[in-house]
Amino acid sequence: MQVLLSLVTLFLLGAAAPALADTPEIAIAIKGQQFVPSEVEVPAGAKIRLAVRNEDTVPAEFESTELHREQVVIGGQQITIFVGPLDPGSYEFFNDFHPQSRGRLIAK
Repeated sequence: MQVLLSLVTLFLLGAAAPALADTPEIAIAIKGQQFVPSEVEVPAGAKIRLAVRNEDTVPAEFESTELHREQVVIGGQQITIFVGPLDPGSYEFFNDFHPQSRGRLIAK
């Protein structure tokens, strides 16, 4: 039984690796409590990996009501957030600790 469980686990990991490799990665930085870039075009209909790096020394929070995501980014650290597949349109995100800091994903 242990061998069967190990084989199933290896199969699932092997099947997931190519799917993750095909996932586009978009880099977004937080600098001076602002998102850089603040507007990002992404492919519609695809799963997207957002690499959000906080280049400030204070924590920030990547939040989006439209994307149903909320995650704290410690100063000097990076988080990964998966979204999508997205329908064509505009999806706002913001720093919940500094709500004036906003950005947008544009799915085309």
